[in-house]
Amino acid sequence: MVRTAAPKINPRGMRCVTSQRSRGVSVRPRHASPGESAYCPDSLIRRLRMKDSAGSCPADRSLGAELVLACGDLDAAVAFYVDTLGFRLDMTMPADAPTVAVISGHGISLRLQSATRDEGKPPMPELRLPVALRGSIATADLPASAPGGLRIAWQQPKQAVAAPAESREFLLRRADSASAWVTGRAGMQYRDLIPGRVDGHVIASHIRIPEGGPVPDYVHFHEVGVQLIYCRRGWVRVVYEDQGAPFVLRPGDCVLQPPTIRHRVLESSAGLEVIEVGSPAQHETWRDHELALPTPQVDGKRRFGGQRFVRHVASEALWQSSAQGALRFADTGIADATNGMASVRVLRLHGSPGKPAGMPMAAAPVHFLFVLSGRLELGPVAGETIELGSDDACVLPARWEGRLESSSACEILEVALPALAA
Repeated sequence: MVRTAAPKINPRGMRCVTSQRSRGVSVRPRHASPGESAYCPDSLIRRLRMKDSAGSCPADRSLGAELVLACGDLDAAVAFYVDTLGFRLDMTMPADAPTVAVISGHGISLRLQSATRDEGKPPMPELRLPVALRGSIATADLPASAPGGLRIAWQQPKQAVAAPAESREFLLRRADSASAWVTGRAGMQYRDLIPGRVDGHVIASHIRIPEGGPVPDYVHFHEVGVQLIYCRRGWVRVVYEDQGAPFVLRPGDCVLQPPTIRHRVLESSAGLEVIEVGSPAQHETWRDHELALPTPQVDGKRRFGGQRFVRHVASEALWQSSAQGALRFADTGIADATNGMASVRVLRLHGSPGKPAGMPMAAAPVHFLFVLSGRLELGPVAGETIELGSDDACVLPARWEGRLESSSACEILEVALPALAA
């Protein structure tokens, strides 16, 4: 509910005043004198919505102007604008520890960015205009600021998602490392599994929901190159655009979430854990306020960003043996669905004390391993053998050649970018 009388000062120090104009809103910096409010008419500010060929929306979310505001506490700022002033949340990033949020309402779009205040004085807001307006504005060379000090800039065009870079070193994240669990989007808890995230190209997260029941999620999508979810423990009920009724992911199940496919997490068991791997590491999560899930149409062959949705069910997996015979693996079909952008397999080594099982391995440019159960050794890494246990994760150096070996029953989640040769 929106209060009848808006507070005079919001969490970042902006005056909130009721506009007397018939259209638009007035947002006045605290230090601005009367008459200097940064009024932005609806004709300039409103977010333009476009439909893609399949009917989803929108194809480009950067067509409207944005007012960029710095805030010390992003959660508090979002809560204020949404709960008190009636704005709606459109986008957050990154998912594991949001530092940016886009909200809209009353004819204006705001981009809230976490920032530390310098000596208690917040930075000046910035008005970012869409590049599409260049032809309709008198000059393409915008002034650096407006009268009164408001900074002016063109929005940066969306960049194409680049292919993941190569991992130049061995990266290791122990299960008992000091890496803290942090609370991210929709109240989920995240543990980062790749130190440095391969220069920002790949993220892997161990995600958990300690308390079971309904999840405070909403219909949303991610602007990513590739993204997958593997159910580690517990169960979670989810629903995806054009994929039919909601279904349950159980341990060993895996889904490929193609770019921009709308989806929602509905409920989970207590102690749910999933592994999420995506590229690029930092990507936008947009809320879809119009689409309701499940959709009436079902189209399992539909392509989203050139990729097809995949649901791999562990109980129906086809297990194959490697040429050496020591390894068994189940392929999820993600390599085919992503046109070779990524491959995802579950590996099993069945060794015993005194009779270890092993296999040679050649690493992809980005080669991620997560130990699901058991213990294994891999090497050589800088002349040493590395021991890995349950919930340990690592990224192998690009084109590394070595050996995996286990003296027990061991199960490993393997993600390769790009996909390994069949």
